[in-house]
Amino acid sequence: MKNCDKYQRAYFMPPECTYDWVKKEYITEAPIWCSVDLRDGNQALIEPMSLDEKLEFFQTLVDIGFKEIEVGFPAASETEYNFLRTLIERDMIPDDVTVQVLTQAREHIIRKTFEAVQGAPHAVIHLYNSTSVAQREQVFKKDKEQIKKIAVDGAILLRDLAEETDGNFSFQYSPESFSGTEVDYAVDVCNAVLDVWQPKKENKVIINIPTTVELAMPHVVATQVEYVSKHLKYRDAVTLCLHPHNDRGTGVSVAELGVLAGADRIEGTLFGNGERTGNVDIVTLAMNMYTHGVDPKLDFSNIPKIREMYERCTRMHVYERQPYSGDLVFTAFSGSHQDAIAKGMDFRKERNEKIWSVPYLPIDPVDVGRTYEADVIRINSQSGKGGVGYILKQNFGISLPEKMREDVGYTVKAVSDHEHKELSPQLVYELFEDKYINKQPYFQIEECHFKQVDGIMAEATINHGGKSTIVNAIGNGRLDAVSNVLKQYFGISYELSVYEEHAMSKGSSSKAMAYVGIRCQNAMYWGVGTDDDIIKASVHALVVAVNQLDAVKSDTDATDERMMEIMNFIQTNYLTVTLEELAEKFHLTEPYLSKYIKEKSGKTFGENLQNIRMKRAKSLLKNSGMTVENIAYAVGYQNVEHFNRTFKKKFEMTPIQYRNSKN
Repeated sequence: MKNCDKYQRAYFMPPECTYDWVKKEYITEAPIWCSVDLRDGNQALIEPMSLDEKLEFFQTLVDIGFKEIEVGFPAASETEYNFLRTLIERDMIPDDVTVQVLTQAREHIIRKTFEAVQGAPHAVIHLYNSTSVAQREQVFKKDKEQIKKIAVDGAILLRDLAEETDGNFSFQYSPESFSGTEVDYAVDVCNAVLDVWQPKKENKVIINIPTTVELAMPHVVATQVEYVSKHLKYRDAVTLCLHPHNDRGTGVSVAELGVLAGADRIEGTLFGNGERTGNVDIVTLAMNMYTHGVDPKLDFSNIPKIREMYERCTRMHVYERQPYSGDLVFTAFSGSHQDAIAKGMDFRKERNEKIWSVPYLPIDPVDVGRTYEADVIRINSQSGKGGVGYILKQNFGISLPEKMREDVGYTVKAVSDHEHKELSPQLVYELFEDKYINKQPYFQIEECHFKQVDGIMAEATINHGGKSTIVNAIGNGRLDAVSNVLKQYFGISYELSVYEEHAMSKGSSSKAMAYVGIRCQNAMYWGVGTDDDIIKASVHALVVAVNQLDAVKSDTDATDERMMEIMNFIQTNYLTVTLEELAEKFHLTEPYLSKYIKEKSGKTFGENLQNIRMKRAKSLLKNSGMTVENIAYAVGYQNVEHFNRTFKKKFEMTPIQYRNSKN
């Protein structure tokens, strides 16, 4: 950039630098907190707060746990004056809370200030004057001794008026613009003030070091603060305070390192409101300590409520990325982040973890009044399967099978990508519902009945192409039997690859949810069903999945009803049925019937009969203790050797090998 040579470092290093603060790892206990929202924060507002707004804000600060609150500059305006008088006269200051007021080191302002605090149960009178080189030379045109005299004279007047005024008072002094002041000179001025006040351990005074305008890096400020701490007189009777601003964006760092360097007290505001870039954000400071397992002694367990009050009273907006407080600080849109958070939450739940360690979430959002459902994982075009799965589980009790998550993720992501917007949890559910629960465009199963016949026989009524057809098929279980019904009806082939079910964790506890995944030509198709009856839910899920197959989509005509009747008869009479018997049953010649079955099903009569018998045999091998010889007889084979050969040819393993396999 041009004009860089226009600027130079305007801070001062201490005459002696020590770095004891570097040896400290973290802040071990909360400092004394003083909110300056109602003074420094309020004076920075385009439209300062009204009396009622100030009163509400004050009460909120008390509720949070602030024991010291700077309430204003009462000599500066009537509003400020009236606010303080209202607090005192209405007895609104709790016994354990100290109010603080600011005054310049000017006689008439000091006197007006004491008029305002008369009768206060406990008040800190905060005296200041500017000490920086720039202010001395350009504003006041006074030398060091003259500037120090302003501070000392102000301190004397505070001491004297405190004795004359009704109330309980303590003192605070600030060398304003400390950041541009020679450090040893600032200490000299502070010590001169302390000599006037003669503080004692039982009646401490406050020396406040303000980074009025940030000029130095945080480690420099820490070194300055450490020098101040080590060179103040009456140190045991002094509360060393910091008042950081944020001009360089390092207010939080300055405050934290300053505490390590010896500061006992921090002045700041909620959400960092204040002149220019603001004061240090006490919410961030306190929550930073909280993440290290240290009690900050302030209650930020309902940040949304505090934020609402703040934004309403100040007409300021809390930035979406403001640490701990912003709308988006706990939100993950990225697919990898969402997946890690979801897995971390599951890990925590499974192991009943007490210590918080969820990836990408420095604290548990619940601890500050946020919710997992609304704040943590939100869906847009950057989201992945883990995020979508988490949304469905947390909000709707839907626990997607691992293999299904990718398909659902792509479905949702495609919509967000196309529409260029974030999708609400409700919209995510509606997309899921439309594709995986409700979508049955080509056929439905109207009724389904089962009976036990060496396995399970399903009798299903299929509504397809405006016609209802009853189809029978045998399977290893109810769902397998219905699957065979559909394969038979449509003349299709697929693998029933995934089946999972669970009780709904949201809504009615009696409802079950079933997930079915089928594999056809190396592609997966998914369906979901929910019902009080898990069998109905499972059948529904299967129907949704099969509706997605291209073969079903292209088969717009209903399967030949006569063919269905023929297959139903074979299913029911598979033990003894012959082509001759079948021809006689349907009043057809054997040659015509044989050709008809081949054309309609793609298989011969013998192949269809063999498939039915083999399916039944597989069921008996897995689900009964019958010998292979008895199973052969049970499925229509009079010769066990012939049965074994046929079985091995079809499945590439013997019946015994199949029984012992995991399939």
